[in-house]
Amino acid sequence: MNGEEEFFDAVTGFDSDNSSGEFSEAHQKVTGMIDLDTSKSNRIGKVGERPSQENGIQKHRTSLPAPMFSRSDFSVWTILKKCVGLELSKITMPIAFNEPLSFLQRITEYMEHVYLIHRASCQPQPLERMQSVAAFAVSAVASQWERTGKPFNPLLGETYELIREDLGFRFISEQVSHHPPISAFHSEGLNHDFLFHGSIYPKLKFWGKSVEAEPRGTITLELLKHNEAYTWTNPTCCVHNVIIGKLWIEQYGTVEILNHRTGHKCVLHFKPCGLFGKELHKVEGHIQDKNKKKLFVIYGKWTECLWGIDPVSYESFKKQERRGDHLRKAKLDDSSGKADSDVADDVPVTQETVQVIPGSKLLWRINTRPPNSAQMYNFTSFTVSLNELETGMEKTLPPTDCRLRPDIRGMENGNMDLASQEKERLEEKQREARRERAREEAEWQTRWFYPGNNPYTGTPDWLYAGDYFERNFSDCPDIY
Repeated sequence: MNGEEEFFDAVTGFDSDNSSGEFSEAHQKVTGMIDLDTSKSNRIGKVGERPSQENGIQKHRTSLPAPMFSRSDFSVWTILKKCVGLELSKITMPIAFNEPLSFLQRITEYMEHVYLIHRASCQPQPLERMQSVAAFAVSAVASQWERTGKPFNPLLGETYELIREDLGFRFISEQVSHHPPISAFHSEGLNHDFLFHGSIYPKLKFWGKSVEAEPRGTITLELLKHNEAYTWTNPTCCVHNVIIGKLWIEQYGTVEILNHRTGHKCVLHFKPCGLFGKELHKVEGHIQDKNKKKLFVIYGKWTECLWGIDPVSYESFKKQERRGDHLRKAKLDDSSGKADSDVADDVPVTQETVQVIPGSKLLWRINTRPPNSAQMYNFTSFTVSLNELETGMEKTLPPTDCRLRPDIRGMENGNMDLASQEKERLEEKQREARRERAREEAEWQTRWFYPGNNPYTGTPDWLYAGDYFERNFSDCPDIY
């Protein structure tokens, strides 16, 4: 099989030594028939079982049909030992290291805190709007906390839709490219207050003990009432101890959010772990106007909350803090260096929660996860509902929707053998489809997005073609 025929999206079994894969992110839900209640609802055991209703609002499941499969019997090292420093899109991990979601559904998780967009749209001043947009950008990566499972790579042409009338948005995504893997998405407010869109291509690399996902692709938020567009790129995500030790995640890098109408910019620094884990999960930054005058300081943790305060109060507090700091300094020399070879990276001790500076304003706080989250791949309540398939939903969805993927459905139901077999079948089906196109000299045609340039940055992007919710799915490909 030559390089062009390689298929990087399906797994060949639990003990495969030569397979293919990648990381991801996403979310879900369907046409007007669904509404997520993030507090309480009944466990959904059988696929398609209809959730109960309360006050006329349909509730969503709060548990998966089967608990998470143990990964303790599988060694990722046998697969990754030859891949140090390489890009990982051509490596398939055993299915035990997955989570039962497609990357398209992972992307949809950006929308869990969509209330921040609605809040931004209602703010009269550009500084206040940027505060809410910055909080949304941080909240969009918060669901990755402790999520060490790899989402399923989307098949070419795979789609995912979510309509949440209770949260005021609808969302559509499509896997528009396989080499390189690119996922395009488009979301809009049901009250016509915003558009949120972009295309994502995370570049994955293995560095011996960790896997790093470098973000590629621009994210765009348009607040229609204010005729404003904001663009940014997500921070880098790193999963540590993929060989031995306890898995843990950090995000680092600088995120710049630009308001293209007013020139306001928010610069957010996602701090790397640092010595003794002191900086773990921390986010610090500021908002400046078009003349680079600092207007507002932001601080917090992407795993917990985000606060903001005026620059003068912030600097005054930091000055006082530094005065007391020199008393605690010495002690740091006691650390003994470790060899970097086969020793796991120590999981940093979680530092005290965010220290709130007097006079600060709360911008965002993370939702509490369900009590059984650890047995459900550390999913949030919003995430648990994403692959839910209710009775009759198949008649509304296109045949390409993630919820209809048999390998993901098998894993969610706890049938790992079936999930692995189905992934192999899908792998061969896609290989054959590619060979058929090569014989006919035909190019793959995307259905809901087309390549173009981002209207605000001018960079290459995938743009929504429209008409998905007209629900004419007669020409959708058979990918499952």
